Amino acid sequence: MATYLYRLARFSYRRRRLVLVLWLAVLAAFGVGALTLSGSTSTAFTVPGTESQKAIDLLGERFPQAGAGGATARVVFAAPPGKTLADPESRAAIEETVAALKVAPQVGAATDPFQVGGVNPAGTVAYSQVTYPVQGMDITDESREALTAAADPARTAGLTVEMGGDALQPPVETSATEVLGIVIAALVLVITFGSLVAAGLPLLTAIIGIGIGISGIMIVSGFVDMASTTSILALMLGLAVAIDYALFIVSRYRHELATGHEGEEAAGRAGGTAGSAVVFAGLTVVIALAALAVVNIPLLTEMGLAAASTVVVAVLIALTLLPAMLGFAGQRIMGRRGRDPESTGNGKPTAGTRWARFVTRRPAAVLATAVLALGVIAIPALSLRLGLPDDGTAAPDTTQRKAYDLLSAGFGPGFNGPLTVVVDSPDAQGAAAEASQAIMALPDVAAVAPPVLNPAGDTALLTVIPASAPSSAATEDLVAAIRDADGSLSGDLSVTGQTAMNIDVSDRMGSALVPYLAVVVGLAFVLLALVFRSVVVPLKATLGFLLSVVATFGAVVAVFQWGWLAALFGVEETAPIMSLLPVLLVGIVFGLAMDYQVFLVTRMREEYVHGAQPTEAVVIGFGHGARVVTAAAIIMISVFAGFILSHEALIKSIGFALAVAILFDAFVVRMTIVPAVMTLLGRSAWWLPRWLDRILPNVDVEGEKLRHQLVETGERAPDDDLTAAAGGRR
Repeated sequence: MATYLYRLARFSYRRRRLVLVLWLAVLAAFGVGALTLSGSTSTAFTVPGTESQKAIDLLGERFPQAGAGGATARVVFAAPPGKTLADPESRAAIEETVAALKVAPQVGAATDPFQVGGVNPAGTVAYSQVTYPVQGMDITDESREALTAAADPARTAGLTVEMGGDALQPPVETSATEVLGIVIAALVLVITFGSLVAAGLPLLTAIIGIGIGISGIMIVSGFVDMASTTSILALMLGLAVAIDYALFIVSRYRHELATGHEGEEAAGRAGGTAGSAVVFAGLTVVIALAALAVVNIPLLTEMGLAAASTVVVAVLIALTLLPAMLGFAGQRIMGRRGRDPESTGNGKPTAGTRWARFVTRRPAAVLATAVLALGVIAIPALSLRLGLPDDGTAAPDTTQRKAYDLLSAGFGPGFNGPLTVVVDSPDAQGAAAEASQAIMALPDVAAVAPPVLNPAGDTALLTVIPASAPSSAATEDLVAAIRDADGSLSGDLSVTGQTAMNIDVSDRMGSALVPYLAVVVGLAFVLLALVFRSVVVPLKATLGFLLSVVATFGAVVAVFQWGWLAALFGVEETAPIMSLLPVLLVGIVFGLAMDYQVFLVTRMREEYVHGAQPTEAVVIGFGHGARVVTAAAIIMISVFAGFILSHEALIKSIGFALAVAILFDAFVVRMTIVPAVMTLLGRSAWWLPRWLDRILPNVDVEGEKLRHQLVETGERAPDDDLTAAAGGRR
């Protein structure tokens, strides 16, 4: 592979105008296609195979007027101190507000609390249930403004009015925190390379790759039903890996220039060595993303495949367009100092080399300290509870949280998480009456509303109010108990609603985590064995990744579930961890972690294959790769940490988890544990059974075949090493 990529990079460098024109033509074609062929996207969130989803599908077929799966809002009214809502003035104001809600844009129905029993026994709190035929992300800003404005008559009458529900949640949009991440990335690149030209190339090629990738997703949306959030992960990861891959190749190119090679030859060597690592690093990311299909949630499958396609584009651009751009940049890529970026310029070892020597002198102590530290941080992960955010996890000063608290105080905590029980029976009325009695006999049931039948009389809806909060373990037990009672009743019962859907999603994500890990780690193990021609190195890589992941889970639980350091990170309310987070975290971080693994360890193997002793190979290889791996990690941490500034608890937790995971994996696992373990293993690190050695193809990631070929063709001196250190090791 190294030989092929060497030739491809030289061709791209030599025919740089042609390569640039071709990529710009591709970008233009995809841009035009996105403008003319893109279709509408869907906001539907489905979880095939779960009971709550089956119930929603059944209601959509037999009882469409029930609006199952649509957005909802609850407008909560509270009387002034010493008064009740039964006062004529208060009642008239509430009725006026309800009348305005019924005619508001996109509203399907709005209940009058005085007609449907929506007033608490004390007469101090009431609510109107507002339903929409569309999901929350399809509600327009105009509709949200009308919903808020409808409460003006009640507020004017002196009532407290708060609102909750998913209808109030605006769609997530690009914020200044994402732009801040790009600015930080540019700053880190300038510091790393000391050249505006060298720093600008990774950003330029990343933007072109993102443009093509996102445009491709938009084109596909014209032919396939696609979720509106599909491109979010593609944008985030596409930008991340594109900068990383260009960073490694540009760094290697500058090193080759510093050792005396001409531009075209330097580009070829960078493509043959760093480019090979880029290919396999990209493959590990693609595996991790495509394997999201294992979870069997369409949204995650679409996001994974879309992001994987963007990563493929980033790899292709790094191997072809980037060498072409290096040809345009010429010697300006070296900056004013014009020296090897992997040396200090004064003969002293780099910081990376000094750290590698420290670790290799005390490998056992360093390894024990690092593992112990991550192990301690991982302890809170034993208390991990999964869930989905609701109004009860919102900040205390938001109207959603105030509405939640008012309903809890007036009706009980379970009122914020009603369960919808669907009764399927030819005699739905009789079966519903029987089910009501059975459900009322269960523990933790506060109330069961009278059944509502569809026109055909074969489907009934029961609204069950739990006695406990929606996210409590008692409510989860109640959902399970109702489902278990199904077999003993005349009708078929299924439980749905937002609370039941949250429970089902959490169960699906929790049960999918182990199979997902098995698929990702298994495929990546085979790939890494192919790259490193070793059994031990892939095993060490995956174990290190698992260690960093459990430590990340521990940190997330400590901050967002237990409330440790909550004030420092702006966490205003503790809650169960978002159920989608573990699988997303594993997929994203595994891909990026293997990037760092491949770039660091391939350089170590390169030195070892070219004759260095095992410990010497670790030091030299680490010294070469540490600077750019550090820069790449800082860029990723900065980008993800920017999301911690978000006011949304969900986005804040994702940003924190990803930033901490990269911090642990890059600096503790890859740059501390890896060199320590490699030193302790010595030559055993590269052990491969002979039978497996015969089976595995030699992809030549370290460029050994390329080195011999260049010697034979006379394109290099026999004593010139492809990876000579700046200080002149050979």
